[in-house]
Amino acid sequence: MSTERPETLQGAPLGRESAYPEHYDAGLLYPIARAANRVPLGIRDDALPFEGEDEWHAFELSWLDAKGKPVVAVARFRLPASSPNLIESKSWKLYLNSFNQTRFDSRDKVIETLERDLSAAAGAPVVTDLFGVDDECLVPRRLPGECLDDLDIEIHDYSPNPELLTVGEEIVAETLYSHLLKSNCPVTGQPDWGSVMIHYRGPRLDREGLLKYLVSYRQHQDFHEHCVEHIFVDLMERARPERLLVLARYVRRGGLDISPWRGTPGERPPEPLRLARQ
Repeated sequence: MSTERPETLQGAPLGRESAYPEHYDAGLLYPIARAANRVPLGIRDDALPFEGEDEWHAFELSWLDAKGKPVVAVARFRLPASSPNLIESKSWKLYLNSFNQTRFDSRDKVIETLERDLSAAAGAPVVTDLFGVDDECLVPRRLPGECLDDLDIEIHDYSPNPELLTVGEEIVAETLYSHLLKSNCPVTGQPDWGSVMIHYRGPRLDREGLLKYLVSYRQHQDFHEHCVEHIFVDLMERARPERLLVLARYVRRGGLDISPWRGTPGERPPEPLRLARQ
């Protein structure tokens, strides 16, 4: 498995020792152009085949109020899939850590600062919400639909293989999911665990083939966002559904989780939704 640093990550803090930030610093954020990973999939930024967002939760967010008293919160960030850049996660974590000893007059000022800095890095508006740690919306829930994970199948492919995707003639509308998604960090090779939900209307997908296909990402090295786009593109090409939504909810790492979704026009993910592993 290659761990050579891609050209787009030459200046990123990912996989390197980084000093703990002592003061607020928006310059810690490291944007990465989406285009480099989309070109091999035939995706053009000026003609995206999907709508979508990258939804992040930050569970290690704290700052000081005007009197120097710590405040803690859980943040949700929504980064549009149409933004030219994603933001590298290690840099995002370091940026959030730089809030720890920084005073803010109000929660609104914290939101204003987060949205300004993240939007500048992403190249598009990023929506930020702050929640109390006991907020009801943070209670874990289950994915809707039918789970594929108990299928008794034999697997040989551990790199993405769209030929595993086949369909029948019957037209159906259904929601399927699996907790067996795993991909790897494109630099360190560390595992990224996740769950994936697929909602579609179109020719019925062969479920065994679909599960084999999802498992085939097990040794694939890529960012979470691009794995979801890869799955979306393969399903559109192989199954030709009328409607399609692909949602992945990746397991928290370093206080951050990410849940990218991509869908045909009009498709939206269920909300609110956070899984136990997040």
